[in-house]
Amino acid sequence: MDLEVKGVAASPRGQAERSSRGKKLSQGWKPNIQATHGLRPAEVPCLDLGKLGSSDEEDGDSYIPYSKRFPCIGPPDSSSTVSWGTPLQTPYAQHHQTQQLARKHCWKKMELSLEQKTIPENLPSPTDKYKLKYQQYEAEMKEGYKQYSQRTAEKKKNNAQSQESSRKTAHKKDPQPEDRTDHDLTALDERALLQQCYTSKPYTMQHSIRKLEPEDVAAERRKQTVVEQVMVDQLSRIRTRSALTENVLSNKLRFDGRILSRNGRDACRELIGFFFMYDRSLTVYEYRQFGKNRTNALPFIQKGVYSHQHGQRKGQQYDLSDFYVGANLTFLSCNLSLPESIKQNPILTLRVTNIDEAAMDILKTTSVGIKQDITQQEIDESRVFKVVQGILKDKLSKRGVRVVTGLGKYFRELDRKRDGAFSKAVFKQALTVFHLEVPEKDFESLWLILDDNCNDKVDYGEFTRAIIGEMNEYRKAFVRKAYMKLDFNKTGSVPMVDIRKCYCAKKHSRVLSGDATEEEIKSSFLETLEDACSNSGEVSYYEFEDYYEGLSIGIMNDEDFVNILKNAWGI
Repeated sequence: MDLEVKGVAASPRGQAERSSRGKKLSQGWKPNIQATHGLRPAEVPCLDLGKLGSSDEEDGDSYIPYSKRFPCIGPPDSSSTVSWGTPLQTPYAQHHQTQQLARKHCWKKMELSLEQKTIPENLPSPTDKYKLKYQQYEAEMKEGYKQYSQRTAEKKKNNAQSQESSRKTAHKKDPQPEDRTDHDLTALDERALLQQCYTSKPYTMQHSIRKLEPEDVAAERRKQTVVEQVMVDQLSRIRTRSALTENVLSNKLRFDGRILSRNGRDACRELIGFFFMYDRSLTVYEYRQFGKNRTNALPFIQKGVYSHQHGQRKGQQYDLSDFYVGANLTFLSCNLSLPESIKQNPILTLRVTNIDEAAMDILKTTSVGIKQDITQQEIDESRVFKVVQGILKDKLSKRGVRVVTGLGKYFRELDRKRDGAFSKAVFKQALTVFHLEVPEKDFESLWLILDDNCNDKVDYGEFTRAIIGEMNEYRKAFVRKAYMKLDFNKTGSVPMVDIRKCYCAKKHSRVLSGDATEEEIKSSFLETLEDACSNSGEVSYYEFEDYYEGLSIGIMNDEDFVNILKNAWGI
């Protein structure tokens, strides 16, 4: 029988042996592969193991028979001293047999140990004290597992519901504004209201101080750079330079401003203006940064005497009383050297965002005859605005984001000429579409104030600010800060991918409580923001501002609103 080990090449001697055994097979001898287990059957001849070749024959060594010291099994046709199945008593065979016996013994021992009880029978029974502890432990484990199962089931249920609602929202669009009622809250409104949960302070007092100190130093450094540049420019134009001249120029009021524009690049310009008391002239400079280290202050509006170009004070020269936080300064853009994007609008409007209070107090005490009383007409106009805004305030408290962003998007789609001006009929139709009903008498009073040129044309941004109002400059400063962090190149547009990367929902109250994940809060914000954008792939400054303008309506406290921006954008 051929018992050659698989994978070991046979030597020439082995091949000869196999050929001789082949002859015996032809004579009627049949191998039995089951003979290795148990006693040899009577019909099976003995196996001659002494003639098997060694694996050393691979190396070309000559055949070396087994030592005579150990018994051998003879060939099948010869008498043998060792019976079939008796293990060969060579050193290797003995070692192999010992290993097999030990392994079998080990497996039997393991099977017996598994079948037996873990606790031996001879151990004493536990005392009542330990029984009570075990029962308490068992009850606690069961209760903990029960609570864990309930939480897991609730989370699965909530996830399933959110996925189902998101699928329904994806397949079913929100109804059009004219199909909604005043008090209907859509999925968009509910997602927008989630952003109001960021009211907790993001930093400790010490951390806030550490963050504010370098920012204040940088802001003061920028202002000081502009002041120095202004003094150099003004003194260089004066032929006779003296200490008196410098004192006259130093008698000034510094103020910060921004441009009211739908162009994001223009809206993000950093403007610093100066009002000189000695001749009641003013100038405005723009602080610009070129690269990482180079900065400069460039004239934006040349020094001169200017007058109001819009409103009830139209034609009156600017005075100290015209400068306060929230005041509008209007100029004819055609008379100034301005960028083409600004000149598209005939009137340039600057909003005063901050003033030097210390300088204002000094100028008020040293100057005479500068106070201008508010006229009765201005008081009446302010009352009309408050009445209209009070009518719409309750309607906008929970759907401000959808209405404000929807109005902006609605007017931009109608603005074919890109001048932003519409007639009275268009504005009435817009109010009807968004369910912002205003009494006819109040609307007519409002229109008379806005249409001061009597040409039946009003800028839609001005109209929206009149009927809805706008957040104060303190809030606006943080909105601008958040957007300028995203748009550090001041292009006026930010890709939605950058918005997704920078938005942080870690400190949202629902995330901290475990009711929602960061991704769910971020997705709700991005969905509402994308709905406000004309181009879903990018966000312009006015779209970003409109979003937070609507969100600001339902938040009474300034610090709560600021905390929303600080938590979400890390400012």
